[in-house]
Amino acid sequence: MSRNMSRNSIGHTKLAPFLLADCNEAGCDEAGRGCLAGPVFAAAVILPPDYDNDVLNDSKQLSEKVRYQLRPEIEQSAVAWAVGIVSAEEIDQINILNASILAMHRAVDQLILRPGHLIIDGNRFKKYRDIPHQCIVKGDGKYLSIAAASVLAKTYRDDYMNAIHQDFPAYNWLSNKGYPTAKHRDAIREFGITPHHRKSFRLLENQTSLEF
Repeated sequence: MSRNMSRNSIGHTKLAPFLLADCNEAGCDEAGRGCLAGPVFAAAVILPPDYDNDVLNDSKQLSEKVRYQLRPEIEQSAVAWAVGIVSAEEIDQINILNASILAMHRAVDQLILRPGHLIIDGNRFKKYRDIPHQCIVKGDGKYLSIAAASVLAKTYRDDYMNAIHQDFPAYNWLSNKGYPTAKHRDAIREFGITPHHRKSFRLLENQTSLEF
């Protein structure tokens, strides 16, 4: 455990505020990479240097209720934040890794303040213009700005999936958010695919080619 981290009162590791100080560092993360349907969302967040939050953590470690409680707090506290989206159609054209990186680029594009440094959750990224960056494996559980980005990306993507569920209720996106659950795959098998499905993905377990 680094000197920037300690155990907080609710038991998880207290996240560090930033990797580099005094440079308007933006944390970036994505949501929806492993889904069979829907866009991939990403967020970029610049937090103030004195920001602290004992609850904020990797969005996957938080309940849905806590994620939605944190979202307005993050948005109000952040120096700048933005969300980028890459559609299912684009994912099929450029692959999910490139789409995830593009979504992060689109989020950074929209920041009202130019960051001096980017920290990226994961181990792959393509340089954004002339801004230096560092990839950090499991960074959403280490740095507050990446954790904040993970919460924004996840909640805004969930909102999107909840909305399109109304048009395609058979796929149960209200519950699975497009991830490959058994019920989701059963619906694909029974009803075929929708315009929101990623045709380049293995939509069925025994799929050997595009069968729809």
